[in-house]
Amino acid sequence: MTGTDMHDEAKDSGPGGYAAARLHLLTEGARSGPPRRAALADLTDTWLGGLFAAGTRETRGISLVAVGGYGRAELSPRSDLDLLLLHDGGDPEAVAALADRLWYPVWDLGLTLDHSVRTPGEARRTAGEDLKVQLGLLDARHIAGDLGLTAALRTAMLADWRNQAPKRLPELRELCAERAERQGELQYLLEPDLKEARGGLRDATALRAVAASWLADAPREGLAEARRRLLDVRDALHLATGRATDRLALQEQDQVASELGLLDADALLRQVYEAARVIAYAGDVTWREVGRVLRSRAVRPRLRAMLGGGKAAAERSPLAEGVVEQDGEVVLARAARPDRDPVLPLRAAAAAAQAGLPLSPHAVRRMAAAARPLPTPWPAEAREQLVTLLGSGRPTVEVWEALEAEGLITLLLPDWERVRCRPQRNAVHLWTVDRHLVETAVRAAGLTRRVGRPDLLLVAALLHDIGKGWPGDHSVAGEVIARDVAARIGFDHHDVTVVAALVRHHLLLVETATRRDLDDPATVRAVAEAVGSQGTLELLHALTEADALATGPAAWSSWRAALVADLVKRVSAVLAGDAPAVPEEAAPTAEQERLALEAVATGGPVLALRARTEPPAERQEPSGDPEPLGVELLVAVPDQPGVLPAVAGVLALHRLTVRTAELRAVDLPDGLDGSVLLLDWRVAAQYGSLPQAARLRADLVRALDGTLDVAGRLAERDAAHPRRRGVVAPPPRVTVAPAASRHATVIEVRAQDAPGLLFRIGRALEDTGVRVRSAHASTLGANAVDAFYVTDAQEGAPLPGEEAAAVARKLEETLRG
Repeated sequence: MTGTDMHDEAKDSGPGGYAAARLHLLTEGARSGPPRRAALADLTDTWLGGLFAAGTRETRGISLVAVGGYGRAELSPRSDLDLLLLHDGGDPEAVAALADRLWYPVWDLGLTLDHSVRTPGEARRTAGEDLKVQLGLLDARHIAGDLGLTAALRTAMLADWRNQAPKRLPELRELCAERAERQGELQYLLEPDLKEARGGLRDATALRAVAASWLADAPREGLAEARRRLLDVRDALHLATGRATDRLALQEQDQVASELGLLDADALLRQVYEAARVIAYAGDVTWREVGRVLRSRAVRPRLRAMLGGGKAAAERSPLAEGVVEQDGEVVLARAARPDRDPVLPLRAAAAAAQAGLPLSPHAVRRMAAAARPLPTPWPAEAREQLVTLLGSGRPTVEVWEALEAEGLITLLLPDWERVRCRPQRNAVHLWTVDRHLVETAVRAAGLTRRVGRPDLLLVAALLHDIGKGWPGDHSVAGEVIARDVAARIGFDHHDVTVVAALVRHHLLLVETATRRDLDDPATVRAVAEAVGSQGTLELLHALTEADALATGPAAWSSWRAALVADLVKRVSAVLAGDAPAVPEEAAPTAEQERLALEAVATGGPVLALRARTEPPAERQEPSGDPEPLGVELLVAVPDQPGVLPAVAGVLALHRLTVRTAELRAVDLPDGLDGSVLLLDWRVAAQYGSLPQAARLRADLVRALDGTLDVAGRLAERDAAHPRRRGVVAPPPRVTVAPAASRHATVIEVRAQDAPGLLFRIGRALEDTGVRVRSAHASTLGANAVDAFYVTDAQEGAPLPGEEAAAVARKLEETLRG
């Protein structure tokens, strides 16, 4: 069917013909993107024009107007129709009858309609009271009827908008800021709202409105393409779901990617993020310019009076060689020559970040156009300016984004291209890979007083995840890239080796501290061998904290900080020549010993449940207030099988979430035989208040003697109140950690956290016949990361390799089932 055929069918056959022509247009493969959106708008114009002509013979003094997205001729497959029936007020009854002839056929087809019937005066008054109405009318487009009436309204609306811009633009900016606060930033969200999130289609429309005010204009480079890309994604989303939705849900991303001819969902998200970044940056620049113009207008009358009507020259304050401050921005000095000064971009960026000022987009664009690659290795000044930029704290982010917008970052660091706008499909991470790297440098900037080589810390922070753009273990790949980058930017061989080691082992401390038995000498020695020196350990400790803080709130806590600090202390002792403490030397605390003795005396479990706080660490703000760590549960039980699943199951029954879990055997004082299992767990109520300790103990006694069917009770509860399933989680993974301990076999479990998970793991391990010597469980967002030190039940020795692998396979099968 040709375009002419479709228009004829839509015009001649009424609603049914329009529906058929519309369906054909949306399903044909020949057209997509802007041509299809324009064709759909044109087709709809033809149909509505026919309805208008059939509904009235007198077109003078009345017209049908498209506004909003339809007014821009940007109809997506499931877009609503924004229509205004404009009239001069001459015949209200005829207007009402025509409105019925127009609106009901639209509703009959199931199309969403946003409609109004107004005179030009009413439209202008409503726009003056409602900013959203005014924005929609800025895109008013004539469909049918009295063209003069429509043109007069459009002219009046643009004049009103320009006259009211000093008042309206601050309102619009506040509206955009409120929406960003609610919806988040499109360039970082895993399930973004293409329209409402910051950097989305609403912001692109706001930039059009600013341009229409003639007060300021957005940077045009790439803006139209970014907007087109988001509209294309929305079109594909509408076709894939059959719904008028703007939220790009995880379960629909692969289908949308396929609709657009992209490789996979990651490629789709990267395109979305790139487009959102262009729009968001354009918004930052534009709103800054609006603020500057409005401030200038406010002070200009006073300046003219003071200067006798002359125009004041803009004050320029020098910041660095070739760099000055002007009107609250960092610009290039008049004598600056970016074509002859390859360090100028880094010098300007460092000066801007240190001053806490934005880089002028004109200056960045000029440097990008004239910049020459730095020699290899970089001159010392270039390296120093990069370190200064990275060490400037929070202002680094805005300056870095300005360089990124014009391609200067990739020019300076070509390896950056692989991580730019790269999504991270992990709920713990707040940012894309590239923003996470910058955020880590920002966090590291606050820790530079703790290390002897802050320059190495900052560069390692910027590069620690650079390997995520390559296949395989990102730490291994990142080590190779970091070694090359560090050498290229001018570090000597020793420093290059340190930076490469930091990138290679940036996860070592936190993973060891939370998943390994720190009382095992093999654990501490392995870390010491990997780190190699006190200086590298000091840097790695700071990088670990900066990385975790930059990841998100679920990745760092006082508990993790304490564990990492403990590990660092032990490793430092080994590097200084001291032998690590053997497990037998780790004495229980006074309270743990009291509970252990009471457990022996009673022959059953005893427990203590209390809220726990710790004073703020040195790295935190000195508020003086203790930091809550949740609720600590201490349990002592005479050594016997089934303790881990029993305790975990009882906690699950009482709807207590286990945040961290430690289990170990402690020997009794001299004169007492046997041993006691000690559990030190941090828990939180899923909802409601905590149960009484007496009730927990009573249920634990029953679980241990077999009179409480924990598995059955949990199954009944799940059947009665099944959990809502959202995103499909990756399957659990169970592995044997090689050479992790000389005294036990370490089984690592990574799975989606869920009520009763630790109970299922403990019961599965019991079923395999192994003994759990110690356990270290932690929860990162929705992910459980647990390590279990197991031995055989007879001799208490590590499991042979094949038997350990069999235990891991059986546990994984149980968790998948």
